[in-house]
Amino acid sequence: ISIVNTDRSVCARISGEIAKDYGNKGFNGNLNLIFKGSAGQSFGAFGIKGLKLILKGDANDYFAKGLSGGKIVVSPNIKKSSFIAENNIIIGNVALYGSTGGEVYINGKAGERFGVRNSAAKAVVEGIGNHGCEYMTGGTVVVLGEVGRNFGAGMSGGIAYVYDPDSSFLENFNPELSDIEKILKKSEDEKLLIDLVNNHYNYTSSEVANRILKNWDSELKYFKKIIPRAYAKILIKEKNNSREKVNG
Repeated sequence: ISIVNTDRSVCARISGEIAKDYGNKGFNGNLNLIFKGSAGQSFGAFGIKGLKLILKGDANDYFAKGLSGGKIVVSPNIKKSSFIAENNIIIGNVALYGSTGGEVYINGKAGERFGVRNSAAKAVVEGIGNHGCEYMTGGTVVVLGEVGRNFGAGMSGGIAYVYDPDSSFLENFNPELSDIEKILKKSEDEKLLIDLVNNHYNYTSSEVANRILKNWDSELKYFKKIIPRAYAKILIKEKNNSREKVNG
């Protein structure tokens, strides 16, 4: 399907029709739609479970707004583009605003306020602008590139993993609510991270993901885990409670 930037909130209506028949979480089928061109604002808004959108091109602001279980993959149209994907912005500002589920894989950079108020979605992107993961309350964000200033402001939940080979992340990190942790080998963090990076490569053929995966043992040390302090305490408490139930 051809798409242009005056096409707004594409697939929101489709998600609504699916929800009428199956409810928010009841659709177990697969509806795959492929678009080529420049998507307008709110591409994939409220995308529901079972809906998979593949965009060969780029997207405007509010990409995947309110995503609730669907999957969205964005990569350059290789027949029309000659630029290096990870060095260029491919989607606009305020992506994944208020998302409550689903997955997003972006073969390129995003604008400002990526993942703002995300509460459950998983996302992989190759660089973002200022105010990344702002007010995030849940979900997982992987950034395979540079981030802009004020990353993690107001972030109260969820986890972010940032690839930082040149150690530039610290100067752009907002430490008010969150801490930076190392990712240990053979940990749950490593398993989750490598699964998401593998997905990203499989869906987008990302060159940066390919380079990292080929040298995983040496590249892992460049990833930083960002987790809110209060959220980390909750996770520890839940893990201890689970152990007590098993042992008891």
